[in-house]
Amino acid sequence: MLSRRSVLLASLAAGVAMSNKAHARAAQPATPVNFDLPAHACDCHTHIHGDVEKFPFFAGRVYTPEPASPEEMAALHKALHIERVVIVTPSVYGTDNSSTLFGMKARGAAARGVAVIDDKTTEAQLDTMQADGFRGVRLNLATRGVNDPNVGRPRFTAAVERMKARGWHVQLYTTLPMISAIKDLVETAPLPVVFDHFGGLEASLGLEQPGFSDLVALVKSGKAYVKISGAYRSSKLAPDYQDMVPYARALIAANADRIVWGTDWPHPDSSRVEGRKATDIAPLYQIDDGRLLNQLPVWAPDADVRKKILVDNPAQLYGF
Repeated sequence: MLSRRSVLLASLAAGVAMSNKAHARAAQPATPVNFDLPAHACDCHTHIHGDVEKFPFFAGRVYTPEPASPEEMAALHKALHIERVVIVTPSVYGTDNSSTLFGMKARGAAARGVAVIDDKTTEAQLDTMQADGFRGVRLNLATRGVNDPNVGRPRFTAAVERMKARGWHVQLYTTLPMISAIKDLVETAPLPVVFDHFGGLEASLGLEQPGFSDLVALVKSGKAYVKISGAYRSSKLAPDYQDMVPYARALIAANADRIVWGTDWPHPDSSRVEGRKATDIAPLYQIDDGRLLNQLPVWAPDADVRKKILVDNPAQLYGF
């Protein structure tokens, strides 16, 4: 007998064909999943780009993505056999989290959110977000090229101060040099710290690249989580990104209790392209998420470890 959640996912997925007639932009898996996923598996990094008429983009954005709907996300997760999802507000919306909430409501209790806030965000607004299922805030120190520790350190400290009493986590999209620059602050932070996309490492630079040992140390000590997500952002060796294997294995070996996995769907292209204006449409990357997910058993051959990464760790971090 299908659960209520399964029925909802199937219903949403059924609507994706109609959605795709309007636009076939957000990637869908081309490769079947080749291993058994544990019950309640979670995709810990996704975005929703809603109808621009209802969810307008931030005027100060640096790129403009194609749309990506909750129905398309449901189809993605149906194909991947994934029940739970974490939706993260992307930089294109500034501090407007309504498109993320739109996606969360479509998935109900199986969704959690990570918000973007600023000094104008009130405690009452955060209370409402918490009731809606938000469990963390994201600092984006990468898309806008923030690589100065004199900027990154106070921004991180301010986020920790606001979140520590609330029990949320602070998530950072950044690079290894910045991680090294804030390592001491992460070590003393009274809340979970989460680094996106392998901490922003560059696969071609090797395991000895500056900053990777600091990332591993933070994971080993239990002070930080790392999302082993967006491998294509660190590696140019598509479609399997084989040079990411040693990094994934090193992080998992350091502390499997501090690793979560995500697709980074719908794979927005936030890179700076010569001649492309911020208001020009940046096509979504067409990543095969089935093939991407099939790398997880390569990175984590043990099924019990994969259950930690896909189920147990997300449940603890996001409160499922």
